[in-house]
Amino acid sequence: MLTQTKYSNLSYRIIGCAIEVHKHLGPGLLESVYQSCFIEELRTNNLNVKSQLYLPINYKGKDLGGVLKLDLLVEDIIIVEIKATEGMIPLYQAQLLSYIKLADKLKGLLINFNTENLSKDVISLVAPDFKNLPL
Repeated sequence: MLTQTKYSNLSYRIIGCAIEVHKHLGPGLLESVYQSCFIEELRTNNLNVKSQLYLPINYKGKDLGGVLKLDLLVEDIIIVEIKATEGMIPLYQAQLLSYIKLADKLKGLLINFNTENLSKDVISLVAPDFKNLPL
């Protein structure tokens, strides 16, 4: 059964893996490098991760094709969007919220590896229905 606590615990593990990668690589590399190392770290920590998933856009019951691509889906419940950028902008949050809605998931993490302190550049977003989950 999915609970808010399960999501929180999984988020904590995911962020811990991101911190471990950042500890070894530091800021300043390409997003693709962080993604490869992050996937390895997640798998080393026994987390199921899928990468570069195409997300179909459905409109009025019609599949308009998979034009959006998720960076990571961890344990089939949390979307992780990876960045290696100078700073977070509102567009990145809108991107993650779109993925959450279109993939019908309840939580997503936006992680920027191009920072001195990774834990301060993690944004957690949830769908409106998240509040309906039991604690």
